[in-house]
Amino acid sequence: MRQINIKTIIGSMLMTLFLMACSKSILDEQPRSIFTPEYFKTQAGVMGGLTSLYANLRNMYGQAYYYNSLETGTDEATYAQSADANFKDADLSGVGTVSSTSMRSDVLWTTVFPNINTASGIIENAIAVNVAKVGTKDTIAGSLIAEAQFFRAFDYFLLVQTFGGVPLDLGAGELKFNTAPIRTSTRVTVPQVYTKAIFPDLLTAIAKLPTTGRLTGCLTKTVARLHLAKAYLTYGWWLQNPNNIPTFPTSDRIDPNGKTAAQYFQMAYDMAATAIANPGPFKLQATYYDVNLGSNDYNSEMLLYADHTQASEYYNVSSLTYGGGGAPDNFAGWMFTWNYTNIRSSGVSSVQRAAVQALGRPWTRMASPIGVFTNTFADKTNDSRYDGTFTTVYRANWNLGGLTQTSLVNANSMPIVPGDAVLSFLDTDNPSITYPALGSAGISNIGAGILPGRADYVVGPSGISRLVYPGLWKLGPYRTDNGSGLGQPNAGSTRPFPIAKFSELFFVAAEAAVKGATTTAVTGTYANDGTARGLINVIRARAGKWRFNNNGNVAKVADNSAAMIAATPATIDINYILAERSREFYGEGYRWFDLVRTQTWAAIAGTYQICGTANGDHNAVTVTRSIPNNYYLRPIPQGQLDGMDGSTADKATYQNPGY
Repeated sequence: MRQINIKTIIGSMLMTLFLMACSKSILDEQPRSIFTPEYFKTQAGVMGGLTSLYANLRNMYGQAYYYNSLETGTDEATYAQSADANFKDADLSGVGTVSSTSMRSDVLWTTVFPNINTASGIIENAIAVNVAKVGTKDTIAGSLIAEAQFFRAFDYFLLVQTFGGVPLDLGAGELKFNTAPIRTSTRVTVPQVYTKAIFPDLLTAIAKLPTTGRLTGCLTKTVARLHLAKAYLTYGWWLQNPNNIPTFPTSDRIDPNGKTAAQYFQMAYDMAATAIANPGPFKLQATYYDVNLGSNDYNSEMLLYADHTQASEYYNVSSLTYGGGGAPDNFAGWMFTWNYTNIRSSGVSSVQRAAVQALGRPWTRMASPIGVFTNTFADKTNDSRYDGTFTTVYRANWNLGGLTQTSLVNANSMPIVPGDAVLSFLDTDNPSITYPALGSAGISNIGAGILPGRADYVVGPSGISRLVYPGLWKLGPYRTDNGSGLGQPNAGSTRPFPIAKFSELFFVAAEAAVKGATTTAVTGTYANDGTARGLINVIRARAGKWRFNNNGNVAKVADNSAAMIAATPATIDINYILAERSREFYGEGYRWFDLVRTQTWAAIAGTYQICGTANGDHNAVTVTRSIPNNYYLRPIPQGQLDGMDGSTADKATYQNPGY
């Protein structure tokens, strides 16, 4: 099957009320500077518009500053030693401030509204063509229109979770294609966004999308079912509002269609269960390692992704040799990568920057708190997800950089050769570790510890700092053109950035079951009793299966599924669901949405532990975050307010409270 490679062009698209530059695309290399109603009434116009919708995913997913807004400030991430204000502000720990100019959710706002307008242009005009040409061969396939309906719902779902109620009218009427710039805007309520935009579009998408995508990576019924189930689940939480989190614009927690939160939880469960029972070409990978392995990126578990390619800079729309740190580069993985190249053995940089999944380009902007390693991933023996998520062993590769030494001296004055471990993060703290003073002979220059008889330097979990910490292996680069050298580690990753996975359906159904949905037994490939525990155990059983020890760099065939299932609590609650979601999707941009949906952000991420920013700092401190209820909505970006007509008072009423 073919894989999508998206082309974008320079030019200007139709301006919406947001007066922002838009993503453009071409079909058959015919550039267009503007999308018009007439263009969307042609097959070529629909295909060109759809191409732009897929291309636009790269302006959010893999864009590191938006990624930061979804991870930093949660229990999964804090700021690292080289962080600037983008990351410190998001941490909410007193080292920065949150405002309409600092919170990087502006990336979402400014990216998706032009996208929504493009989708509306396709929907409105293609449907008009079909009505006019009913019974002829010139009609446009309903499945293509459904792709636009999915993307419009997808974008509105992101917006409503992030900002609350948002505009449905971009200048020509609600959900209408707008062709004239305006400088006014009205936000509707959260229930209106869900019931007028998200639910209808996704229901139509499910009805009309194919079971198997028209190309690899194109939309299917399964991905639409996942997002409708998530939308039902999220809206159910919003209606229930267990912790009295405020919303804006102010609205009663009443569904316009008269349904209750319990009904939406049931609908979420039923939709997810339907997708699990009717997976089409999708399935779980045999091991967790395979889910995130670079050479296996386009696997059966991937429902939707922001695509990239190393085959062509033109199609990648990014340099293949150097990334500038901006969209559409996929550079999110750099943020969790600390500067491992500072490690010295015999005075030589023994671990050099390389375009391999365990390494990549170090920016040291985001770090994992200690609790990630001691609590979230406490079981590192049975559960393969820790090994399949992090780089915990940094191996010597100086030979790939042209250095000719056959061996170097490392910890305990012992020799190492290329391929040997230079620095290892231990699974658990070892009381025998010593962290000698910097500057001592044969001692780590970055302040790592030593253990008797080991040639690698070591760091225990309690010694993880903002400067030295395990990297995020799952998002590391993978290329096939490195040859016998270090490759192109300074380029943005050419891997697809994952957006939706088949595995999430089990979590959505399990969460809905915890919220009271009536469960039914699941038959077929993933047979289980349909309860929250049964559904989660499908995922946990897979997590217990190993075929390779990633950080040991050695084959490991083991099946710990029985132990994983036995360790699952008899009663599953929301906190356990959230912990399992973090183990499964750590660092993929889910976490802020998960904590906000379940109204557990302050309770789960209100404090964390980590060591400081200096070499050799292994003294963990407890940091307290300030997460007031109004932060459960992000601020409307200042650029939106500045571009609107109206008084300061009018703009203040447009902004979310507390900013």
